[in-house]
Amino acid sequence: MPWHDAPRHTTTDRGHYRVERRTIQVLPAPEGIVFPHAAQALLIERYVTDLAGNPISAIAALGITSLPEHRADPPRIAQLVRDHWGIENKLHYVRDVTYREDASRVRTGNAPRVMAGFRNLAVSALRLAGTTNIAAALRAAARDYRRPLTLLGIRP
Repeated sequence: MPWHDAPRHTTTDRGHYRVERRTIQVLPAPEGIVFPHAAQALLIERYVTDLAGNPISAIAALGITSLPEHRADPPRIAQLVRDHWGIENKLHYVRDVTYREDASRVRTGNAPRVMAGFRNLAVSALRLAGTTNIAAALRAAARDYRRPLTLLGIRP
């Protein structure tokens, strides 16, 4: 695809002892693409440096969206991607770190999917109740079997 001709939208953020520059380019989806309803193709490049300007990482990702240009220009698509990853990171970080899901020995049949569903339910219920520290809430719930039931509206 002719990315060199595509308009660019670039944002730069500074934090966590690094500088992150993200560039997105969006073009109409090519004819004959195998994804139904594909309206636009996008290229996202992410460059991370330390505060002195030394490179830490460079990542490029390709994507497609069904959103037509009149509904989502490059800045809007960039924001949607950032929002998606914020949600993704918020849930998966908790599952990976708090629940140590990657170390789980549950590996056969539907059990991994069922356990992931239970973890998602627990995290969602705690967040809906206003909890910000999931690990602390899980420790508190473990001390009294009635707490999780009460949180779900079940009377023990």
